[in-house]
Amino acid sequence: MIQSAQVASKFTLFTHHAKTFPDLVTALRNSMLRAGVFRNERTAEEQVVQVLNFDIHLVKDFRGRRYIERVTECIPVEEKNEYTYDHRKEKTLEGKFDKFMDNATIYFSKSTNKELYKYVNILEYHDGKYVLTNPISEHNIREMRNNMDDSDVVEFDKFLDRNWGIKMKSYDDTEDIADSGIIESVTEKKTTRRGRKPKAEI
Repeated sequence: MIQSAQVASKFTLFTHHAKTFPDLVTALRNSMLRAGVFRNERTAEEQVVQVLNFDIHLVKDFRGRRYIERVTECIPVEEKNEYTYDHRKEKTLEGKFDKFMDNATIYFSKSTNKELYKYVNILEYHDGKYVLTNPISEHNIREMRNNMDDSDVVEFDKFLDRNWGIKMKSYDDTEDIADSGIIESVTEKKTTRRGRKPKAEI
């Protein structure tokens, strides 16, 4: 399923019974290891989080009612080259040593940091209502717009502006969408990791 979602696939839908999003990632990673597709846990997990865009989590309460409890977005953590060559500008051995230690600290942080993804709830069910909690990431907004017709793009842009203050730039068919910087502005909001600050009811 993971492999088929990586190539020649517009989208992939599947079901699972994980109770939390981290449990879902762990279960899929372990399944790939057991199948012998990968031998390294980190590599297997990287492949999983590259495929999991959204998780729609359903629950069944004690009354037998089944409903969507939350919609969660998976955001892979990108590796960034943060090393510097500032030691060449230093005139003293002490200064060069300090710059070396800065780079060493970055190296060991990258080596020991196991976080390959972040996850935020886009939509949650609270007290009988669905509440928008966090904005969709820029990458997924761009991918979603690329797969909509013109009328859907217009309505989607209105939805983004109305609920999260995200204003989209207009573009023509000849423009390279991937590099066009289609998002003009995003209202910054501090939220918890699980997204417990409601923004708007729908």
